[in-house]
Amino acid sequence: MILTLYSFLMWCAQPFLRRKLARRGIAEPGYLLNIEERFGQYELPAIKKSSTDQQFVWVHAVSLGEARAAAVLIAALRQQLPNMRLLLTNGTATGRTEGQKLLHDGDVLVWQAWDTVAVTERFIQHFKPRIGIMMETELWPNMAATCTKFEVPLVVANARMSEKTYLKTLKFAGLARPAYRSLTAVWPQTIDDALRFEKLGTPVREIFGNLKFDAQVDILQLAKGKSWKAKSKRPIAVFASSREGEELLLLQYLQKNASILTVVQWLIVPRHPQRFNDVETLIKEHGFNVSKRSDWLEHDSILHASNAPEEAKTIFLGDSLGEMALYYGMSDVALLGGSFQPLGGQNLIEAAACGCPVVMGSSTFNFAQAADDALAAKAAFQSSDLEQAVNSVISLIEDAEALKNAQSSALKFARSHQGAAVKTASAIQQLLG
Repeated sequence: MILTLYSFLMWCAQPFLRRKLARRGIAEPGYLLNIEERFGQYELPAIKKSSTDQQFVWVHAVSLGEARAAAVLIAALRQQLPNMRLLLTNGTATGRTEGQKLLHDGDVLVWQAWDTVAVTERFIQHFKPRIGIMMETELWPNMAATCTKFEVPLVVANARMSEKTYLKTLKFAGLARPAYRSLTAVWPQTIDDALRFEKLGTPVREIFGNLKFDAQVDILQLAKGKSWKAKSKRPIAVFASSREGEELLLLQYLQKNASILTVVQWLIVPRHPQRFNDVETLIKEHGFNVSKRSDWLEHDSILHASNAPEEAKTIFLGDSLGEMALYYGMSDVALLGGSFQPLGGQNLIEAAACGCPVVMGSSTFNFAQAADDALAAKAAFQSSDLEQAVNSVISLIEDAEALKNAQSSALKFARSHQGAAVKTASAIQQLLG
């Protein structure tokens, strides 16, 4: 009865989804591409043969972070399933853009199917996947029921569930529990994740850790960033994956304490690309100059920052996608976005893999285990608020030996947690027989 009501509401919501996509497409044109795929209409012919050589391995990575984790798993799967055809689905424009990079000949990329009975059944019947692999937290009631109906095993890889998400899920237990119980397997990141999944009746297999530790850093970007850092006369601190409201806190503090800008060059990289222009405006409104990544040349003189007053008033803005290795390479230390508002924090693993230690706020529930492990390894430091975090950044930068030790600890931390990709791919291969 609850699933029937949910299905009816999702069916009624389809016109509102179209309006939402139209609005988002103004800032991010990617949302306007192939809209009908979201409603189960595909230009590609349906799969007719039933042999495993013709069937897809379906991976769903809703957004950018999940797509990057999926990239690691997909690479490991290709090693163990050489003839694999990938069916990749995404929910966001940034996820789809990242997903394009993962395709080989014969692979297919389409939008996530809207969670109505009709759409999910059209999706499954059209592509006939051998297995569905959801990344991290994604699970939809009708898709889970449809996979059960058509005997498609559905699993969750790199699975995570924060206490906040668990409590929210319990509010919709009538919908959630049948979906979680229908899963064939779940491979959580941590013991705490596993316990929460088990409470929902999920078949937890093994705990493999976080796939993101296995992601390969773009060494060319990293090298370029380090070369630019070497040309800067001031240390650089990056506010990585900052969220709405957090840039304001930083800019207000820098405005009141202008002397900080003569010690540290600040670089802000917003989490969401649709906010690039808003953050640029915000920086200017607080009396600072802006130097944008999109305006930099390979040997841009703005990177040769000096102590001149007009240059000390310049804030760098990372207004590009897919260049976090460049930004971490440029930087001596990072502030962790999403952790200074009650948002759960962003992923700190890539920063550590680039040898960039992190100072984070108190909100880290999205990556609680990684945050705790990084703190224990002295690859990260925690502050109660953003002002204290800025002061911690300055203290670290002014202590050359402490900074060097933190950078070394970050690298060791990232390397010591690798291995989840191969283990997960092996488990999937065994499941497929």
